[in-house]
Amino acid sequence: EVTLVESGGGVVRAGGSMRLSCVVSRFPLGDTFADYAIGWFRQAPGKGTEGVSCIITSDGETFYADSVKGRFTISSDDANYTVYLQMNALEPEDGDVYYCATDSHIRVVPRPPKDHEYRRWGRGTQVTVSS
Repeated sequence: EVTLVESGGGVVRAGGSMRLSCVVSRFPLGDTFADYAIGWFRQAPGKGTEGVSCIITSDGETFYADSVKGRFTISSDDANYTVYLQMNALEPEDGDVYYCATDSHIRVVPRPPKDHEYRRWGRGTQVTVSS
């Protein structure tokens, strides 16, 4: 089944930048990277999951939560099955565990991501923003 591995988390000062990566692999036979939507989510301890951004890899359409619009940019490197989340002007409130997730672009509604639409998830990477 599809596997996702996040990387790039760490500690950054408020106002700084960080780029997260999500490598997608083990597509089912017959599937390609273009068949999927990739979403980034974040979750603070004891809180629900917030959809941050997603990209529809077949056409490159992107969506963002209002809380990150203008500061975060999602992009994909189709040749390497990788999706990036460039995070700029980071705020302490952005500090969470960030997860990438995927599902068929047919299943996903084209808007800022909702966690119930994504069935395959990575293990997450911690982002800490110090004030």
